[in-house]
Amino acid sequence: MLIDKIALVTGASRGIGRGIALELGAAGATVYMTGRTVEEGHSAARMPGTVGKAAEDVTRLGGQGIAIRCDHTQDGQVHAVFDRIRHDQGRLDILVNNVWGGYEHFSDGTKFWDEKGFWSMPFTRWDKMFHAGVRAHFTASALAAPLMIERKSGLIVNISSFGAQRNDRGVAYGVAKAADDRLIETMAHELREFNVAAISLYPGLVRTESVMNAAEYFTLSNSESPQFLGRAVVALATDLDIMTKSGQVLVAASLAREYGFTDIDGTQPRPLTVDDA
Repeated sequence: MLIDKIALVTGASRGIGRGIALELGAAGATVYMTGRTVEEGHSAARMPGTVGKAAEDVTRLGGQGIAIRCDHTQDGQVHAVFDRIRHDQGRLDILVNNVWGGYEHFSDGTKFWDEKGFWSMPFTRWDKMFHAGVRAHFTASALAAPLMIERKSGLIVNISSFGAQRNDRGVAYGVAKAADDRLIETMAHELREFNVAAISLYPGLVRTESVMNAAEYFTLSNSESPQFLGRAVVALATDLDIMTKSGQVLVAASLAREYGFTDIDGTQPRPLTVDDA
């Protein structure tokens, strides 16, 4: 379905990013994948997986996985990623902005559910959410846009969250995700004349490595695999009428019902709403 398409997934060593890259690869795409973890056991989040291993898995599934070590808080490294894509391919069809910061509370002993208010939150979390999250998404999008505009075709997807519309997910997270959604809306406005779509994609509860490590805190009966998000991205990337969705916030499970795809186990998770997310 995506043979001859060139994609970039940021933050793809594990979790949602890896799941999206796998499904793009299974659909035949060439997938550039960024991540900081290049040696097993050296993850800042203390989680298994490397960007190189994830790229190998993409290739095994039928695509071409290309791993690039990149810290998205370092502009020089990000520019180098896009310089390589332009040199190698001369084009970019799909950008998935998945990389995010501020999740260190999953592994540093200060779990977010133990904090009683924004005044007890480490100030560095705000900075990481915006610098390694919102700004990283803006920077990658700004560097991807010229490659897409040249061909008058392309898709930018920000992985966002219902936290953007709720008041109980923490101040830093809620504000940053709301900014990410607004980023998509305004980018879509400016890109529309060039036939480049920009979409904000909401997952449900995803069975990432972090979630599964804390499974006792979650009800997994309506959860989603990381690949489920990838199937949503593939569906969007192959939709000939994608511009009708540009600028919107879309829920992966709702897209599954619209496009007719299922999760890897054959289930079709129930779409969440703001009230029950």
